[in-house]
Amino acid sequence: MLRRRVYMEERLKISKLKIFKKGSKTYYNSARFFKDDVKKDVITLYSFVRVADNLVDSIPQKVSEFVEFRNETERALKSGKSKDPIINDMVELSLRRGFNRDWIMSFLKSMEMDLYFRKYTRIEETVEYMYGSAEVIGLMMSKIMDLPYQALFHARMLGRTMQFINFIRDISEDISLGRQYIPHEDLERFGLKSLDYEETSANREKFKALMRFEIERFREWNKFGEEGFTYIDRKNLLPVKVATDMYKWTAWKISRNPFVVYRKKVKPSKARILADVVKIRLNSSRCVRDIKGMNGKQMIEIEFEKVREEIHA
Repeated sequence: MLRRRVYMEERLKISKLKIFKKGSKTYYNSARFFKDDVKKDVITLYSFVRVADNLVDSIPQKVSEFVEFRNETERALKSGKSKDPIINDMVELSLRRGFNRDWIMSFLKSMEMDLYFRKYTRIEETVEYMYGSAEVIGLMMSKIMDLPYQALFHARMLGRTMQFINFIRDISEDISLGRQYIPHEDLERFGLKSLDYEETSANREKFKALMRFEIERFREWNKFGEEGFTYIDRKNLLPVKVATDMYKWTAWKISRNPFVVYRKKVKPSKARILADVVKIRLNSSRCVRDIKGMNGKQMIEIEFEKVREEIHA
């Protein structure tokens, strides 16, 4: 019986890792560098999030499956357990780390909005959606990392910024799904009728101005998020910084050529993510102290080797 339980736990762990890896390259490769106990909880959180998100993003949307997933989660939050292993682990995590139950239900509410709510008119509507889809994830991450109350606002802002740059990056994909998260009032401000390529390509400068405006909004929110880095211990700060850097890189890449969003999904390569890990480590006081007296090439080689070892551990 014990051997079977260990076997099932290992299968669930592998399943969650696959869900996480498929869902987000940036988060997955960044999360490898959390402390072990934090990393385990982050995988549980993002597995739950991706399962719900995948149900509403599939074509066609899996409406009945999502409703059952939401209802089962709500039942499990009340009873403390579920037969669904992904939900059960999420509930256990929620209880152990002290999540507010409303955070989880707010997340599911935003996912449900994707079933019925297609286009956002005002920025306030987009922000309301992002509270459930991303800000509460930041709040849950703050609990997983055991951050103080003062960090919560910054955690929300960091979640918001990462979600918002995804909206900018995924304009073309969202159009194919019949969605528009960029508020229509912003389009009107720059003289655009829609985000369809036919419209934006006929009004190139207007579209570029819109994208500069939205990226600047991302950067302003991101400043508030990064102010919370002071509350995070060094080991857990590394993956948070890496993920933040990669979303800033995505914004920079799009700002150089806004029409790239119609050609491909802008994502950092694994090599870029790992290079950022090395850069951050090289800039840390600990690293500088440990490698004093070595030349730059030796320093970089040592850090890359450490990163490789951690990736394959």
